[in-house]
Amino acid sequence: MIVKEVCQVLEELAPLAYAEDFDNVGLLVGDYQEEVSGILVTLDTLEAVVDEAIEKNCNLIVSFHPIIFGGLKQLTPSDYVSKTVIKAIKNNIAIYSMHTALDNVNDGVNAAIAQKLKLKDVKVLIPKTGLIKKLSTYIPKESVETVKSSLYEAGAGTIGNYQNCSFSSEGQGEFTPLEGSNPTFGNHNQSEKVDEVQLQLVYTADKEASVIHALNESHPYETVAYDIVTLDNSHGEVGMGRIGILEKPVNEHQFLSKLKGKFGIEVIKHSAYTDKMISKVAVLGGSGAFAIEAAKRAGADAFVTADLKYHDYFKAEGSILLADIGHFESEQFTKNLLVEYLTKKIPNFAPSLSETLTNPVKYY
Repeated sequence: MIVKEVCQVLEELAPLAYAEDFDNVGLLVGDYQEEVSGILVTLDTLEAVVDEAIEKNCNLIVSFHPIIFGGLKQLTPSDYVSKTVIKAIKNNIAIYSMHTALDNVNDGVNAAIAQKLKLKDVKVLIPKTGLIKKLSTYIPKESVETVKSSLYEAGAGTIGNYQNCSFSSEGQGEFTPLEGSNPTFGNHNQSEKVDEVQLQLVYTADKEASVIHALNESHPYETVAYDIVTLDNSHGEVGMGRIGILEKPVNEHQFLSKLKGKFGIEVIKHSAYTDKMISKVAVLGGSGAFAIEAAKRAGADAFVTADLKYHDYFKAEGSILLADIGHFESEQFTKNLLVEYLTKKIPNFAPSLSETLTNPVKYY
């Protein structure tokens, strides 16, 4: 198995198109064509993790966080990022990052938190926008079903729990084939009119390459006319954070105690008590202050996240319990999730769970 094949398996779980615009995901270091000797799964890629990969004969590190986030203007051993990348390159170790692509999917980071808390009726807290696209194309009437079937097979035409969705309208296409063209209908330098159908379908951004390939392969015209627009519609199953219901309501003290036990932590920073029972819980692994208002609008009694700043706690305004359990702590189960996934998808290639503790925050 080569690196590219492992990447494709990972992208079935978390398509890179689902990542946030600011992020840096995918293969960050290495060669897609390199044969994989072993896979090491980690939350962060540090020098110590690269050393562990060398020791375990793993030449592919699958990391949740990207070691390269901003641009690298030089590659000298001047900081922990450059040192890590240099060591990986010297030892022919590839590094793949998933980060917000995995944050946004149903079976990702926040699903792991929701499972730990045994939340029911889990839904996306902030559905992702800009992910759904609409294709419009123009097809001679006799070829519509052939093209439509090909587009469906490529992943177009799915809306929620419905598939093979499209809209068609009839009209007349007009064109003049020029010298050098190979027209399906008509003759060179003569205007031609053809009864056509305008076909419209939606698809998600991760399917775009396969959808356009299917269109060009199945369409009878030499030059296919089509246009693509990005829709403002949100994707109900993809997005940041999750929200669900506890098996039974608990008071705030019980809820915080439950968090400490489930996540193995001794200290939780939280906002002022609201004196409400906790039933509806929003979760967002990692830095989640931006989702406080969304959690309040969704009617959450508590919001579990990390990296809240001083003034963020004021935003609770007595209506919600904000619980900061720590960045590492909120994402600690992610690497287990990935190992389980890779083990199922590549049963003859057992990935290794990194034993290196990468949490940079210590508690006294």
